[in-house]
Amino acid sequence: MKITGSSDWREDLPFDVPVLVADLVPGEPTRCSECGIASEPRDRTELWAVKRRNPKSHAGVVRFHCALHLPPPPAPVESEPDARLRRSTARAARAAAPRRPVVPERIAPVCPTCFVEVPPTGVCGMCGERVA
Repeated sequence: MKITGSSDWREDLPFDVPVLVADLVPGEPTRCSECGIASEPRDRTELWAVKRRNPKSHAGVVRFHCALHLPPPPAPVESEPDARLRRSTARAARAAAPRRPVVPERIAPVCPTCFVEVPPTGVCGMCGERVA
């Protein structure tokens, strides 16, 4: 079985570009999707159709918006050369950043009798022997 999308006016609509609804689908006044069902129907010359990408539909979703609720255009997609340049610049900045000095690990003395690490006081916690 082959699943296909429907064939109607929404297929030809470009993604993320507002188009006047009156130019697409003539008909009776309708509502803005953001204003909701309680709002008054608006003339189709006052509404914009915007097709957005949707993870559940490869064909996208079309919503009608009034001028007040018209969504902003999507952020521009960064080209691969620009992304590569940004990553290399960030990598160079990290490499040029001053590094903290490496502090060698303190070697703690070991009690010759118990073979346990002696605290900074120099007295073994197990047998009480003083270790220098």
